[in-house]
Amino acid sequence: MKIEIKVLPETEEPYAVIYTSEITPEVRRAAELLNMESTGVISVVENERIIVLRPDEIYMVRVENEKTVVYTKAKQYSSGKRLYEFEEILGDGFMRISKSTLANLHYLDYVEPTLGGLMLVVLKNGCKDYISRKYLPSFKKYLGL
Repeated sequence: MKIEIKVLPETEEPYAVIYTSEITPEVRRAAELLNMESTGVISVVENERIIVLRPDEIYMVRVENEKTVVYTKAKQYSSGKRLYEFEEILGDGFMRISKSTLANLHYLDYVEPTLGGLMLVVLKNGCKDYISRKYLPSFKKYLGL
């Protein structure tokens, strides 16, 4: 991979552009490394394009069929990151509600008790998931119950 760095005094904030004929694992890894160094953005993939999201755009992150899926208000994207990496990056406002799901509590619409002592979380974009028993005590603490 060729790398070129240009110093432009008039540039207020650094940014990176990657030119490639296809998205390879090496290109994804480079984008993720650049993304980790900058604060407040997450890269995801949609139709071979790398999309950059802010944490406040993310409603839910879930592992489905061994792939990490990121849900926004109207779309869903795939990501090469693992759930624990999202947990570290996203931080406050996000809570793990099951082994495979992180939810943005700022977009919590309502919580509904279900049979068997579980609770169903519904976000403002319509995403739903169950809170597993392991994570229920911390979720109840968050709600003040």
